[in-house]
Amino acid sequence: MPQASSCLPWHLALFTWNFKRLFVLALSLLAASCATPKSFYVLTAEGPAPAGGGTAIGVGPVSLAGYLDRTNLVFQEGGNRMSIAESHRWAGDLEENIARVTATNLGRRLGTGNIRTYPWGSDGELRYQVTLDIRQLHGTADGDAVLDAAWRVYSLPDRRLTASKSWSGTEPLTSDGFDAVAAAQSRLLARLATEIAATLR
Repeated sequence: MPQASSCLPWHLALFTWNFKRLFVLALSLLAASCATPKSFYVLTAEGPAPAGGGTAIGVGPVSLAGYLDRTNLVFQEGGNRMSIAESHRWAGDLEENIARVTATNLGRRLGTGNIRTYPWGSDGELRYQVTLDIRQLHGTADGDAVLDAAWRVYSLPDRRLTASKSWSGTEPLTSDGFDAVAAAQSRLLARLATEIAATLR
């Protein structure tokens, strides 16, 4: 309990202390109620991977460029100027989301349901490993989404490098807003999976 001041009786000091606590709490609740609502987004695959077995493929780890390593979506306003969308955020870990979407898209293209995302138990469980380096992934003021990525394919369990390539593309936004940005980025990941799948056939 707070100490009574020399000028106030203890019960009045206690009342003053509690009033201050309630006032601070009220301000905090008011600030929270006035905060801008946040929207959350995910990247999506074109559809589910086939059921059953097939060639065992693992996707990951995925590395992100520093400007993407955050919870917020990123938008290029023009030139070298980037904007962080404070109220528009990824619903979960972006690296995991990219790995999961890429694995599913690869499964669809290669006709296999035997897909994993990093980390997995043992390399001996897989035939191929695909690692990704996402160098750009954002929307632009021109009405596009852009993706620039490099990937490597390893045969397992010997971990022999079989392919090392880069790919970049743009995808127009079908409407305004960050829903359209995430959808266009999902289409870009599907196109990237097509390029990767060609090296695994």
